[in-house]
Amino acid sequence: MLTEAARAGGKVVKPASRAEWGGYTGFFADPDGHLWEVACNPVFPIDAEGNTRLG
Repeated sequence: MLTEAARAGGKVVKPASRAEWGGYTGFFADPDGHLWEVACNPVFPIDAEGNTRLG
């Protein structure tokens, strides 16, 4: 996702790295300078509708 943001004109501000909660997180700025966080936790299952179900 961060690579896609950079290709679309965004600037990666903080590359993806392991987060203390077990997933990964990184930040990019869009062309207007707004910061966005991209987060991923590969352990959480995602159902067919795109929802995360916990425990």
